[in-house]
Amino acid sequence: MARKLVLTTDKLKDPGAEKLAQLVLDEAERNAGFRRQVKAALAGKSGPVAIAKLVDRRLSGLARARSFIEWDKARAFADDLRSLTDTLASELGAAAPALALDRLLRFIATHEQVFERVDESSGRVQDIYCQAVAATGDLARRLTPAEADQLPEKIMAALGESTHGYLAEVTTAVAPHLPQDSLARWDADLKEVIAERQAEEALRVPDCWFYSMTSQWVEMRQAIARARGDLDLLVALETAKRPHMQDTLGIAAQLLEAGRNAEALDWVRKPGRRALVEDEGDMSPPRVSLEARILEALGDAPAAQALRWQCFETTLSAEILRNYLGQLPGFEDIEAEDRAHAFALEKPAPEAALQFFLDWPRTDLAAELIVMHPDHWDGGDWHILPKVAALLEHDHPLAATILYRALLDDILTRARPKAYGHGATYLGKLALLAEDADPVRSGEFPSHATYLAGLKKAHHRKSAFWSHVGEGEEEKTPQAGTSRRPVWAKGGLVTAQSGRLTGARRKSAIRENDCHR
Repeated sequence: MARKLVLTTDKLKDPGAEKLAQLVLDEAERNAGFRRQVKAALAGKSGPVAIAKLVDRRLSGLARARSFIEWDKARAFADDLRSLTDTLASELGAAAPALALDRLLRFIATHEQVFERVDESSGRVQDIYCQAVAATGDLARRLTPAEADQLPEKIMAALGESTHGYLAEVTTAVAPHLPQDSLARWDADLKEVIAERQAEEALRVPDCWFYSMTSQWVEMRQAIARARGDLDLLVALETAKRPHMQDTLGIAAQLLEAGRNAEALDWVRKPGRRALVEDEGDMSPPRVSLEARILEALGDAPAAQALRWQCFETTLSAEILRNYLGQLPGFEDIEAEDRAHAFALEKPAPEAALQFFLDWPRTDLAAELIVMHPDHWDGGDWHILPKVAALLEHDHPLAATILYRALLDDILTRARPKAYGHGATYLGKLALLAEDADPVRSGEFPSHATYLAGLKKAHHRKSAFWSHVGEGEEEKTPQAGTSRRPVWAKGGLVTAQSGRLTGARRKSAIRENDCHR
Protein backbone atom coordinates (compact mmCIF):
# COMPACT_ATOMS: atom_id res chain seq x y z
CA MET A 1 0.00 0.00 0.00
CA ALA A 2 1.43 3.37 -1.03
CA ARG A 3 2.29 5.75 1.77
CA LYS A 4 0.27 8.91 2.05
CA LEU A 5 2.13 11.91 0.67
CA VAL A 6 2.90 14.52 3.29
CA LEU A 7 3.50 18.06 2.09
CA THR A 8 6.71 19.63 3.34
CA THR A 9 8.82 22.58 2.24
CA ASP A 10 11.43 20.30 0.69
CA LYS A 11 8.89 18.24 -1.26
CA LEU A 12 7.20 21.35 -2.60
CA LYS A 13 10.49 22.29 -4.23
CA ASP A 14 10.50 19.13 -6.36
CA PRO A 15 7.96 20.19 -9.02
CA GLY A 16 10.01 23.26 -9.83
CA ALA A 17 9.35 26.99 -9.59
CA GLU A 18 7.36 27.21 -12.83
CA LYS A 19 4.93 24.46 -11.87
CA LEU A 20 4.40 25.89 -8.37
CA ALA A 21 3.92 29.38 -9.78
CA GLN A 22 1.14 28.07 -12.01
CA LEU A 23 -0.54 26.32 -9.08
CA VAL A 24 -0.38 29.52 -7.03
CA LEU A 25 -1.79 31.52 -9.93
CA ASP A 26 -4.68 29.08 -10.43
CA GLU A 27 -5.60 29.16 -6.74
CA ALA A 28 -5.32 32.97 -6.66
CA GLU A 29 -7.88 33.15 -9.48
CA ARG A 30 -10.32 31.07 -7.42
CA ASN A 31 -9.65 32.48 -3.94
CA ALA A 32 -9.76 36.24 -3.40
CA GLY A 33 -8.28 36.05 0.09
CA PHE A 34 -5.38 33.91 -1.11
CA ARG A 35 -4.85 36.31 -4.02
CA ARG A 36 -4.43 39.20 -1.60
CA GLN A 37 -1.94 37.21 0.47
CA VAL A 38 0.09 36.47 -2.65
CA LYS A 39 0.10 40.16 -3.55
CA ALA A 40 1.26 41.02 -0.03
CA ALA A 41 4.06 38.46 -0.27
CA LEU A 42 5.16 39.93 -3.61
CA ALA A 43 4.98 43.44 -2.18
CA GLY A 44 7.21 42.28 0.63
CA LYS A 45 10.08 42.12 -1.83
CA SER A 46 9.94 45.92 -1.88
CA GLY A 47 9.96 46.22 1.90
CA PRO A 48 7.41 46.59 4.71
CA VAL A 49 6.19 49.98 3.49
CA ALA A 50 4.85 48.38 0.31
CA ILE A 51 2.97 45.74 2.36
CA ALA A 52 1.60 48.48 4.61
CA LYS A 53 0.20 50.36 1.60
CA LEU A 54 -1.64 47.26 0.42
CA VAL A 55 -3.06 46.68 3.88
CA ASP A 56 -4.05 50.33 4.24
CA ARG A 57 -6.21 50.14 1.12
CA ARG A 58 -7.99 47.07 2.44
CA LEU A 59 -8.52 48.63 5.88
CA SER A 60 -9.90 51.82 4.34
CA GLY A 61 -12.33 49.79 2.24
CA LEU A 62 -13.41 47.79 5.28
CA ALA A 63 -14.02 50.97 7.29
CA ARG A 64 -16.06 52.57 4.47
CA ALA A 65 -18.19 49.51 3.66
CA ARG A 66 -21.84 49.67 4.66
CA SER A 67 -23.52 46.91 2.63
CA PHE A 68 -25.06 43.99 4.50
CA ILE A 69 -23.43 40.58 4.06
CA GLU A 70 -25.92 37.73 3.76
CA TRP A 71 -25.36 34.36 5.42
CA ASP A 72 -24.34 32.62 2.18
CA LYS A 73 -21.47 35.07 1.70
CA ALA A 74 -20.39 35.21 5.33
CA ARG A 75 -17.82 32.41 5.01
CA ALA A 76 -16.06 34.08 2.09
CA PHE A 77 -16.09 37.38 3.98
CA ALA A 78 -14.58 35.71 7.04
CA ASP A 79 -11.86 34.10 4.90
CA ASP A 80 -11.04 37.53 3.49
CA LEU A 81 -10.72 38.99 7.00
CA ARG A 82 -8.52 36.09 8.04
CA SER A 83 -6.19 36.63 5.09
CA LEU A 84 -5.90 40.27 6.15
CA THR A 85 -4.94 39.44 9.73
CA ASP A 86 -2.56 36.70 8.52
CA THR A 87 -0.82 39.26 6.33
CA LEU A 88 -0.49 41.64 9.27
CA ALA A 89 0.78 39.01 11.70
CA SER A 90 3.12 37.11 9.39
CA GLU A 91 4.20 39.25 6.43
CA LEU A 92 4.19 42.75 7.90
CA GLY A 93 4.67 41.69 11.52
CA ALA A 94 7.90 39.85 10.73
CA ALA A 95 9.38 42.86 8.94
CA ALA A 96 8.00 45.80 10.93
CA PRO A 97 6.14 44.97 14.17
CA ALA A 98 5.26 48.61 14.88
CA LEU A 99 3.65 49.11 11.47
CA ALA A 100 1.79 45.82 11.81
CA LEU A 101 0.51 46.67 15.30
CA ASP A 102 -0.76 50.09 14.18
CA ARG A 103 -2.79 48.46 11.43
CA LEU A 104 -3.95 45.61 13.64
CA LEU A 105 -5.45 48.19 16.00
CA ARG A 106 -7.19 49.81 13.02
CA PHE A 107 -8.59 46.43 12.07
CA ILE A 108 -9.85 45.67 15.59
CA ALA A 109 -11.52 49.10 15.65
CA THR A 110 -13.80 48.01 12.78
CA HIS A 111 -15.40 45.24 14.83
CA GLU A 112 -18.60 47.04 15.82
CA GLN A 113 -19.63 48.05 12.29
CA VAL A 114 -18.58 44.66 10.88
CA PHE A 115 -20.72 42.79 13.42
CA GLU A 116 -23.68 44.96 12.39
CA ARG A 117 -23.12 44.20 8.69
CA VAL A 118 -22.71 40.42 8.70
CA ASP A 119 -25.37 37.73 9.13
CA GLU A 120 -23.19 35.10 10.76
CA SER A 121 -24.18 33.11 13.86
CA SER A 122 -21.33 30.57 13.93
CA GLY A 123 -18.92 33.01 15.60
CA ARG A 124 -16.37 32.66 12.80
CA VAL A 125 -15.99 36.41 12.25
CA GLN A 126 -15.81 37.11 15.98
CA ASP A 127 -13.07 34.48 16.35
CA ILE A 128 -10.96 36.38 13.80
CA TYR A 129 -11.16 39.53 15.89
CA CYS A 130 -10.27 37.56 19.03
CA GLN A 131 -7.21 36.16 17.23
CA ALA A 132 -6.28 39.68 16.17
CA VAL A 133 -6.45 40.79 19.81
CA ALA A 134 -4.14 37.93 20.81
CA ALA A 135 -1.74 38.89 18.00
CA THR A 136 -1.29 42.35 19.51
CA GLY A 137 0.51 40.77 22.44
CA ASP A 138 2.90 38.88 20.16
CA LEU A 139 3.69 42.03 18.22
CA ALA A 140 4.08 44.18 21.35
CA ARG A 141 6.77 41.79 22.55
CA ARG A 142 8.90 42.69 19.52
CA LEU A 143 8.64 46.47 19.79
CA THR A 144 11.59 48.63 20.69
CA PRO A 145 11.32 50.48 24.05
CA ALA A 146 10.56 53.72 22.23
CA GLU A 147 7.82 52.10 20.14
CA ALA A 148 6.34 50.35 23.17
CA ASP A 149 6.22 53.65 25.07
CA GLN A 150 3.89 55.12 22.42
CA LEU A 151 1.53 52.14 22.39
CA PRO A 152 -0.90 53.22 25.18
CA GLU A 153 -1.80 56.42 23.35
CA LYS A 154 -2.31 54.51 20.10
CA ILE A 155 -4.58 51.99 21.79
CA MET A 156 -6.72 54.68 23.39
CA ALA A 157 -6.96 56.59 20.10
CA ALA A 158 -8.11 53.50 18.20
CA LEU A 159 -10.32 51.76 20.78
CA GLY A 160 -10.86 54.20 23.63
CA GLU A 161 -14.65 54.30 23.30
CA SER A 162 -15.42 50.80 21.92
CA THR A 163 -18.09 49.00 23.92
CA HIS A 164 -17.53 45.39 22.88
CA GLY A 165 -14.78 44.69 25.42
CA TYR A 166 -11.82 44.43 23.06
CA LEU A 167 -10.20 47.51 24.60
CA ALA A 168 -9.69 45.73 27.92
CA GLU A 169 -8.61 42.53 26.16
CA VAL A 170 -5.97 44.35 24.08
CA THR A 171 -4.68 45.98 27.27
CA THR A 172 -4.39 42.57 28.94
CA ALA A 173 -2.47 41.24 25.92
CA VAL A 174 0.07 44.08 25.59
CA ALA A 175 0.55 45.29 29.19
CA PRO A 176 3.12 42.60 30.19
CA HIS A 177 5.39 43.79 27.35
CA LEU A 178 5.40 47.52 28.07
CA PRO A 179 7.98 49.47 30.12
CA GLN A 180 7.07 50.15 33.73
CA ASP A 181 7.16 53.92 33.21
CA SER A 182 4.71 53.61 30.31
CA LEU A 183 2.38 51.49 32.43
CA ALA A 184 2.49 53.99 35.29
CA ARG A 185 1.67 56.87 32.94
CA TRP A 186 -1.14 54.88 31.31
CA ASP A 187 -2.66 54.05 34.71
CA ALA A 188 -2.54 57.69 35.79
CA ASP A 189 -4.27 58.77 32.57
CA LEU A 190 -6.98 56.14 33.03
CA LYS A 191 -7.53 57.16 36.64
CA GLU A 192 -8.05 60.75 35.55
CA VAL A 193 -10.40 59.94 32.67
CA ILE A 194 -12.47 57.61 34.89
CA ALA A 195 -12.95 60.39 37.44
CA GLU A 196 -14.00 62.84 34.72
CA ARG A 197 -16.46 60.40 33.14
CA GLN A 198 -17.99 59.46 36.49
CA ALA A 199 -18.55 63.15 37.23
CA GLU A 200 -20.35 63.56 33.90
CA GLU A 201 -22.45 60.45 34.42
CA ALA A 202 -23.52 61.61 37.88
CA LEU A 203 -25.50 64.40 36.15
CA ARG A 204 -27.56 61.94 34.05
CA VAL A 205 -31.23 61.25 34.74
CA PRO A 206 -31.53 58.85 37.72
CA ASP A 207 -32.73 55.28 37.05
CA CYS A 208 -31.98 55.65 33.33
CA TRP A 209 -29.78 52.81 32.06
CA PHE A 210 -26.75 53.61 29.93
CA TYR A 211 -23.47 51.92 29.09
CA SER A 212 -20.47 53.32 30.92
CA MET A 213 -16.94 53.00 29.57
CA THR A 214 -15.64 53.25 33.12
CA SER A 215 -16.12 49.51 33.70
CA GLN A 216 -13.73 48.69 30.84
CA TRP A 217 -11.29 51.34 31.94
CA VAL A 218 -11.26 49.85 35.44
CA GLU A 219 -10.50 46.43 33.93
CA MET A 220 -7.64 48.05 32.05
CA ARG A 221 -6.26 49.52 35.27
CA GLN A 222 -6.40 46.05 36.82
CA ALA A 223 -4.54 44.53 33.85
CA ILE A 224 -1.91 47.23 34.24
CA ALA A 225 -1.72 46.59 38.00
CA ARG A 226 -1.08 42.88 37.36
CA ALA A 227 1.66 43.75 34.86
CA ARG A 228 3.24 46.08 37.41
CA GLY A 229 2.89 43.58 40.24
CA ASP A 230 0.77 46.05 42.24
CA LEU A 231 -1.51 43.64 44.12
CA ASP A 232 -2.75 46.33 46.53
CA LEU A 233 -4.10 48.42 43.65
CA LEU A 234 -5.65 45.35 42.05
CA VAL A 235 -7.49 44.49 45.28
CA ALA A 236 -8.56 48.10 45.85
CA LEU A 237 -10.06 48.35 42.37
CA GLU A 238 -11.95 45.07 42.87
CA THR A 239 -13.23 46.20 46.25
CA ALA A 240 -14.67 49.35 44.68
CA LYS A 241 -16.89 47.28 42.38
CA ARG A 242 -20.42 46.31 43.32
CA PRO A 243 -20.41 43.08 45.39
CA HIS A 244 -22.15 40.96 42.74
CA MET A 245 -19.57 42.05 40.12
CA GLN A 246 -16.46 41.16 42.12
CA ASP A 247 -14.13 38.40 40.91
CA THR A 248 -13.68 37.05 44.41
CA LEU A 249 -12.03 33.76 43.39
CA GLY A 250 -9.53 35.47 41.09
CA ILE A 251 -8.47 37.91 43.83
CA ALA A 252 -8.31 35.11 46.42
CA ALA A 253 -6.05 33.03 44.17
CA GLN A 254 -3.65 35.93 43.65
CA LEU A 255 -3.57 36.72 47.37
CA LEU A 256 -2.84 33.07 48.11
CA GLU A 257 0.02 33.09 45.60
CA ALA A 258 1.41 36.18 47.29
CA GLY A 259 1.25 34.50 50.71
CA ARG A 260 -1.48 36.80 52.03
CA ASN A 261 -3.53 33.85 53.24
CA ALA A 262 -5.85 35.53 55.75
CA GLU A 263 -6.97 38.07 53.14
CA ALA A 264 -7.36 35.26 50.62
CA LEU A 265 -9.70 33.41 52.98
CA ASP A 266 -11.90 36.50 53.35
CA TRP A 267 -12.15 36.92 49.59
CA VAL A 268 -12.85 33.28 48.77
CA ARG A 269 -15.82 33.31 51.15
CA LYS A 270 -17.44 36.36 49.56
CA PRO A 271 -20.32 35.55 47.17
CA GLY A 272 -19.16 37.87 44.38
CA ARG A 273 -20.23 36.82 40.88
CA ARG A 274 -21.44 33.45 42.21
CA ALA A 275 -24.48 35.24 43.60
CA LEU A 276 -25.77 35.59 40.02
CA VAL A 277 -25.51 31.86 39.26
CA GLU A 278 -28.23 29.79 40.90
CA ASP A 279 -26.58 26.37 40.46
CA GLU A 280 -23.30 27.56 41.97
CA GLY A 281 -23.39 27.96 45.70
CA ASP A 282 -20.81 27.83 48.44
CA MET A 283 -20.18 24.17 47.55
CA SER A 284 -19.10 24.77 43.95
CA PRO A 285 -15.96 22.61 43.40
CA PRO A 286 -13.69 25.43 42.11
CA ARG A 287 -14.46 27.60 45.14
CA VAL A 288 -14.13 24.74 47.62
CA SER A 289 -10.86 23.58 46.08
CA LEU A 290 -9.40 27.08 46.44
CA GLU A 291 -10.67 27.56 50.00
CA ALA A 292 -9.25 24.19 51.03
CA ARG A 293 -5.83 25.20 49.70
CA ILE A 294 -6.03 28.46 51.63
CA LEU A 295 -6.99 26.63 54.84
CA GLU A 296 -4.02 24.32 54.41
CA ALA A 297 -1.76 27.32 53.88
CA LEU A 298 -3.12 28.68 57.17
CA GLY A 299 -2.24 25.38 58.88
CA ASP A 300 -5.81 24.08 59.27
CA ALA A 301 -5.62 20.83 57.27
CA PRO A 302 -8.53 19.11 59.14
CA ALA A 303 -10.89 21.94 58.20
CA ALA A 304 -9.72 21.71 54.58
CA GLN A 305 -10.44 17.97 54.47
CA ALA A 306 -13.83 18.38 56.11
CA LEU A 307 -14.74 21.02 53.55
CA ARG A 308 -13.67 18.77 50.66
CA TRP A 309 -15.75 15.84 51.93
CA GLN A 310 -18.76 18.09 52.45
CA CYS A 311 -18.40 19.33 48.89
CA PHE A 312 -18.18 15.75 47.58
CA GLU A 313 -21.35 14.77 49.40
CA THR A 314 -23.12 17.76 47.84
CA THR A 315 -21.79 17.64 44.27
CA LEU A 316 -20.24 14.16 43.77
CA SER A 317 -17.28 15.90 42.16
CA ALA A 318 -14.55 13.46 41.09
CA GLU A 319 -11.95 16.23 41.21
CA ILE A 320 -12.79 17.12 44.82
CA LEU A 321 -12.66 13.45 45.86
CA ARG A 322 -9.23 13.05 44.28
CA ASN A 323 -8.00 16.06 46.21
CA TYR A 324 -9.50 14.64 49.40
CA LEU A 325 -7.94 11.20 48.95
CA GLY A 326 -4.60 12.72 48.01
CA GLN A 327 -4.29 14.31 51.45
CA LEU A 328 -5.00 11.11 53.41
CA PRO A 329 -2.08 9.21 55.01
CA GLY A 330 -1.12 5.59 54.39
CA PHE A 331 -3.85 3.24 53.21
CA GLU A 332 -6.73 5.33 54.51
CA ASP A 333 -7.47 6.48 50.98
CA ILE A 334 -8.67 2.97 49.97
CA GLU A 335 -11.26 2.84 52.72
CA ALA A 336 -12.33 6.41 52.03
CA GLU A 337 -12.71 5.68 48.32
CA ASP A 338 -14.96 2.70 49.05
CA ARG A 339 -17.02 4.87 51.38
CA ALA A 340 -17.37 7.50 48.65
CA HIS A 341 -18.50 4.91 46.12
CA ALA A 342 -21.09 3.50 48.50
CA PHE A 343 -22.36 7.01 49.21
CA ALA A 344 -22.71 7.75 45.48
CA LEU A 345 -24.68 4.56 44.86
CA GLU A 346 -27.23 5.63 47.48
CA LYS A 347 -27.45 9.23 46.23
CA PRO A 348 -31.07 10.22 45.54
CA ALA A 349 -30.09 11.77 42.17
CA PRO A 350 -28.73 8.90 40.03
CA GLU A 351 -27.71 11.23 37.19
CA ALA A 352 -25.04 12.92 39.30
CA ALA A 353 -23.80 9.55 40.55
CA LEU A 354 -23.60 8.21 37.00
CA GLN A 355 -21.49 11.17 35.92
CA PHE A 356 -19.23 10.65 38.93
CA PHE A 357 -18.63 6.97 38.14
CA LEU A 358 -17.88 7.82 34.53
CA ASP A 359 -15.43 10.53 35.58
CA TRP A 360 -13.66 8.38 38.16
CA PRO A 361 -13.81 6.04 36.09
CA ARG A 362 -15.65 2.95 37.43
CA THR A 363 -17.83 1.60 34.64
CA ASP A 364 -18.76 -1.42 36.75
CA LEU A 365 -20.34 0.84 39.36
CA ALA A 366 -21.94 2.96 36.65
CA ALA A 367 -23.57 -0.22 35.29
CA GLU A 368 -24.66 -1.26 38.79
CA LEU A 369 -26.26 2.16 39.29
CA ILE A 370 -28.14 1.93 36.00
CA VAL A 371 -29.48 -1.53 36.86
CA MET A 372 -30.53 -0.30 40.31
CA HIS A 373 -32.78 2.32 38.63
CA PRO A 374 -33.97 0.68 35.40
CA ASP A 375 -37.00 2.96 34.97
CA HIS A 376 -35.29 6.21 35.87
CA TRP A 377 -33.32 7.09 32.73
CA ASP A 378 -34.74 9.66 30.32
CA GLY A 379 -34.37 8.72 26.67
CA GLY A 380 -34.59 12.41 25.86
CA ASP A 381 -30.95 12.69 26.96
CA TRP A 382 -29.89 11.59 23.47
CA HIS A 383 -26.70 13.65 23.65
CA ILE A 384 -25.43 11.61 26.66
CA LEU A 385 -27.01 8.16 26.94
CA PRO A 386 -25.86 6.69 23.58
CA LYS A 387 -22.22 7.31 24.50
CA VAL A 388 -22.71 5.74 27.93
CA ALA A 389 -24.52 2.74 26.48
CA ALA A 390 -21.80 2.20 23.88
CA LEU A 391 -19.20 2.34 26.66
CA LEU A 392 -21.00 -0.40 28.61
CA GLU A 393 -21.97 -2.71 25.73
CA HIS A 394 -19.04 -5.13 25.98
CA ASP A 395 -18.78 -5.76 29.72
CA HIS A 396 -22.20 -4.72 31.03
CA PRO A 397 -24.86 -5.73 28.49
CA LEU A 398 -27.84 -5.42 30.86
CA ALA A 399 -27.02 -1.79 31.73
CA ALA A 400 -26.50 -0.98 28.06
CA THR A 401 -29.84 -2.64 27.28
CA ILE A 402 -31.64 -0.45 29.81
CA LEU A 403 -30.24 2.70 28.24
CA TYR A 404 -30.90 1.66 24.64
CA ARG A 405 -34.50 0.76 25.54
CA ALA A 406 -34.96 4.17 27.18
CA LEU A 407 -33.66 5.89 24.04
CA LEU A 408 -35.82 3.81 21.68
CA ASP A 409 -38.95 4.20 23.83
CA ASP A 410 -38.51 7.97 23.82
CA ILE A 411 -38.16 8.11 20.04
CA LEU A 412 -41.25 6.01 19.41
CA THR A 413 -43.41 7.49 22.16
CA ARG A 414 -42.75 11.00 20.92
CA ALA A 415 -43.04 9.88 17.27
CA ARG A 416 -39.85 11.56 16.12
CA PRO A 417 -39.45 10.53 12.44
CA LYS A 418 -36.08 12.22 12.05
CA ALA A 419 -34.70 9.92 14.78
CA TYR A 420 -36.17 6.67 13.43
CA GLY A 421 -32.85 5.74 11.87
CA HIS A 422 -31.18 6.00 15.27
CA GLY A 423 -34.05 4.03 16.79
CA ALA A 424 -33.53 1.21 14.30
CA THR A 425 -29.85 1.18 15.25
CA TYR A 426 -30.75 0.91 18.93
CA LEU A 427 -33.14 -1.96 18.20
CA GLY A 428 -30.38 -3.77 16.35
CA LYS A 429 -28.05 -3.32 19.31
CA LEU A 430 -30.71 -4.63 21.67
CA ALA A 431 -31.04 -7.79 19.58
CA LEU A 432 -27.28 -8.33 19.77
CA LEU A 433 -27.15 -7.68 23.51
CA ALA A 434 -30.12 -9.95 24.31
CA GLU A 435 -28.07 -13.15 24.37
CA ASP A 436 -25.98 -11.84 27.28
CA ALA A 437 -28.49 -9.47 28.89
CA ASP A 438 -31.51 -11.80 29.16
CA PRO A 439 -29.83 -14.44 31.40
CA VAL A 440 -28.77 -11.85 34.01
CA ARG A 441 -31.95 -9.76 34.11
CA SER A 442 -34.34 -9.73 37.04
CA GLY A 443 -37.76 -11.31 36.79
CA GLU A 444 -39.47 -7.93 36.55
CA PHE A 445 -37.34 -6.85 33.59
CA PRO A 446 -38.85 -8.18 30.33
CA SER A 447 -36.79 -10.27 27.94
CA HIS A 448 -35.90 -8.98 24.50
CA ALA A 449 -38.63 -11.07 22.85
CA THR A 450 -41.26 -9.73 25.23
CA TYR A 451 -39.99 -6.17 24.82
CA LEU A 452 -40.02 -6.46 21.01
CA ALA A 453 -43.56 -7.85 21.03
CA GLY A 454 -44.63 -4.90 23.16
CA LEU A 455 -43.03 -2.48 20.70
CA LYS A 456 -44.86 -4.03 17.77
CA LYS A 457 -48.16 -3.90 19.60
CA ALA A 458 -47.80 -0.32 20.82
CA HIS A 459 -46.22 1.16 17.68
CA HIS A 460 -47.42 -1.06 14.84
CA ARG A 461 -48.73 1.95 12.93
CA LYS A 462 -45.31 3.63 12.74
CA SER A 463 -44.43 2.16 9.35
CA ALA A 464 -41.77 4.83 8.80
CA PHE A 465 -39.86 3.41 11.76
CA TRP A 466 -40.25 -0.26 10.83
CA SER A 467 -39.04 0.51 7.32
CA HIS A 468 -35.70 1.48 8.90
CA VAL A 469 -35.42 -1.85 10.72
CA GLY A 470 -33.08 -4.02 8.68
CA GLU A 471 -34.24 -7.38 10.04
CA GLY A 472 -37.80 -6.99 8.71
CA GLU A 473 -39.55 -7.80 11.98
CA GLU A 474 -42.61 -5.78 11.03
CA GLU A 475 -43.20 -7.31 7.58
CA LYS A 476 -46.64 -8.88 7.29
CA THR A 477 -46.97 -12.58 6.40
CA PRO A 478 -48.20 -12.76 2.79
CA GLN A 479 -51.77 -14.03 2.36
CA ALA A 480 -52.59 -17.05 0.24
CA GLY A 481 -52.92 -16.29 -3.42
CA THR A 482 -50.82 -13.15 -3.34
CA SER A 483 -48.27 -12.71 -6.09
CA ARG A 484 -44.55 -12.86 -5.54
CA ARG A 485 -44.28 -9.11 -5.13
CA PRO A 486 -40.64 -7.93 -5.20
CA VAL A 487 -39.33 -6.18 -2.11
CA TRP A 488 -36.26 -3.97 -2.12
CA ALA A 489 -34.01 -4.69 0.80
CA LYS A 490 -30.46 -3.84 1.77
CA GLY A 491 -28.11 -6.13 -0.08
CA GLY A 492 -30.26 -6.80 -3.15
CA LEU A 493 -33.71 -7.71 -4.52
CA VAL A 494 -35.58 -10.48 -2.70
CA THR A 495 -39.25 -11.49 -2.75
CA ALA A 496 -41.96 -11.12 -0.17
CA GLN A 497 -42.44 -14.90 0.00
CA SER A 498 -38.77 -15.74 0.27
CA GLY A 499 -38.15 -13.12 2.97
CA ARG A 500 -35.02 -11.05 3.52
CA LEU A 501 -31.54 -12.39 3.94
CA THR A 502 -30.30 -11.56 7.41
CA GLY A 503 -27.11 -11.64 9.40
CA ALA A 504 -24.44 -14.08 8.22
CA ARG A 505 -26.68 -15.39 5.39
CA ARG A 506 -26.82 -11.92 3.82
CA LYS A 507 -23.06 -11.43 4.05
CA SER A 508 -22.48 -14.93 2.61
CA ALA A 509 -24.85 -14.25 -0.26
CA ILE A 510 -23.13 -10.96 -1.05
CA ARG A 511 -19.74 -12.69 -1.14
CA GLU A 512 -21.10 -15.43 -3.44
CA ASN A 513 -22.60 -12.86 -5.79
CA ASP A 514 -19.30 -11.01 -5.93
CA CYS A 515 -17.48 -14.25 -6.81
CA HIS A 516 -19.88 -15.04 -9.68
CA ARG A 517 -19.59 -11.60 -11.29
